[in-house]
Amino acid sequence: MTTISLLAVAAPTRLDPVELFLDADIVVQLVMAGLLLASIWVWMIIVGFGLRMGRLNGKTKSYEEDFWQAENFDRFMSERGRKDLPPARVANAGVAEWRRSTRDGVKDRDGVRQRLASAMESQVANEADILADRLNFLATVGSVAPFVGLFGTVWGIMNSFFQIGAQENSSLAVVAPGISEALFATAIGLFAAIPAVIAYNRFSHSVNRYEARLTRFSDRLHSSFSRQLELK
Repeated sequence: MTTISLLAVAAPTRLDPVELFLDADIVVQLVMAGLLLASIWVWMIIVGFGLRMGRLNGKTKSYEEDFWQAENFDRFMSERGRKDLPPARVANAGVAEWRRSTRDGVKDRDGVRQRLASAMESQVANEADILADRLNFLATVGSVAPFVGLFGTVWGIMNSFFQIGAQENSSLAVVAPGISEALFATAIGLFAAIPAVIAYNRFSHSVNRYEARLTRFSDRLHSSFSRQLELK
């Protein structure tokens, strides 16, 4: 059997990610490991945030329905006003400002309306910031991971050329393994970045929709307070 035949028999028929990782240079291995950890964290955020938004939308819908159907507003706020939900906190911000502004009578109706609107708008913005807090990591991975993978690829290719010089052999058998390992780093970078970008765009839209929902709730509550002012 010839040497060429032996190489053909020994040559792998498919890519083995584990073997590519183990055979890679230590720098490329560190890049791959970092990207894999980032990818795992991205998927944890995706699953956790998706479940959180699903529960939050359901609870918010139920709270708003009960809120507007309540016959006794003071009783409802005393029983459910402290509930750990964004619309409850928005309502509490409005009620707290209403009580401060009307404690000694109403002297400036327009001023009271402006303070009510400002208090609830500030709380709505704060709720949106809390929801969007972890999305920054998705944006960071989506933008940085491909470049980190590219760094691993460049390093791996540099190492392959160094091996060519050290062995004084430019055959494909010498160059190909190192280049495969190097390109695998870019593949992992894309594997981490693509879901992160998709999830970031989708979840940003979800946060914007939820913020708009809270804004509509606060506007409706502001209108109710405004009607009460007309009676004072």
